[in-house]
Amino acid sequence: MTTETTDVLTTVTALAPGIAARSDEIEQQRRLPLDLVDELTTAGCFRMLVPSSHSGDELDLPTEMRVLEELARADGSVAWTVMIGSLAPVPFAKLPRETFDALYASRPDVILAGTFNPTGVATPCEGGFMVTGQWSLASGCQHCHWFIAHCVVDDGRVPPVRMMLLRPDQVDIKDTWSVSGMCGTGSHDFIVNDVYVEKRHTFSLFEESCVDAPLFRIPELSFSTFNIATVAIGIAHAALADIRTLASDKVPALTDGTLASNALFQYQLGEADSRLRAARALLYADAAEAWATAVDGAPFTPDHRARIRGTNTWVTQTAAAIVDMAYTAGGTSAMHSAHPLQRRLRDIHALTQHFGVKPDTYTKVGAVLAGQDVDLTFL
Repeated sequence: MTTETTDVLTTVTALAPGIAARSDEIEQQRRLPLDLVDELTTAGCFRMLVPSSHSGDELDLPTEMRVLEELARADGSVAWTVMIGSLAPVPFAKLPRETFDALYASRPDVILAGTFNPTGVATPCEGGFMVTGQWSLASGCQHCHWFIAHCVVDDGRVPPVRMMLLRPDQVDIKDTWSVSGMCGTGSHDFIVNDVYVEKRHTFSLFEESCVDAPLFRIPELSFSTFNIATVAIGIAHAALADIRTLASDKVPALTDGTLASNALFQYQLGEADSRLRAARALLYADAAEAWATAVDGAPFTPDHRARIRGTNTWVTQTAAAIVDMAYTAGGTSAMHSAHPLQRRLRDIHALTQHFGVKPDTYTKVGAVLAGQDVDLTFL
């Protein structure tokens, strides 16, 4: 474990109680408070994936996941927003090397927002593109340094899409984030109308990375879903802690003892704890194997990629089931807006809506393992 790793984890662990205490504030504001963004930046959360060649910490995958898990135990929205914002070097590495270098020339703490769905249009012009469109789900858009916006390029190229890199002053944020879960992520829409983007600020997701580091050798959806599943594990761990605290004092209606003394609850808690530890163990074992593969420069075979996606989908679903159990066991006490279990429930089920961990992932996983001809582009 490097000094940088110790510093990030230690600082995040110290910040966690204060983050948890501000969960209501974060949810009501529907964004991360700017002073908290500053604290997370100082802690190293937004440079943990940046290569050491560019003054970043370049954490290995399992360690980066531990940081996200610690944040998720405190607040799901904070973990999710850090997950997205810290991802910047992964897409940026698809840019020309001189552009990548320029983005990190003044600081490693560069925060990203953006979206994968190509809901904009980029029209080629001299030196670049004219861009128009509206994109949704831009987590952290109110404090980011750069946006990425996927566009259809109407010049006959194959594939007919390209990412545009946009400054905050080039976009308008539309207040759309009124949702049931992950309320504090500030995942509003953003709009661009006929904005010029230089060619050097554009890239294709299908291009090779301009920087050679283990992180950039991991398939993007494998990496992203490892992080999604990690946030889910953190939320589930917090939910079990919440219900254990509640059970020690709660006396359910028409009973003589506390919830903690109830045999059915004891069975449910014991099973949930085992499932959580099993899911976490599999998640981190797969992450360690993926990181070792990347360090060695070995290829990620279709079977390996399929199993990663299967693991991350299963872990996320298992975490959601654990939160469901904790919330249900909490009875009417868990329903109150002041109780954290209702927020864990809403957050985990917002997270399960992400396309990277939806149940139909298993179909593609099974098709690969069954030896069928499968499009691996988004595996």
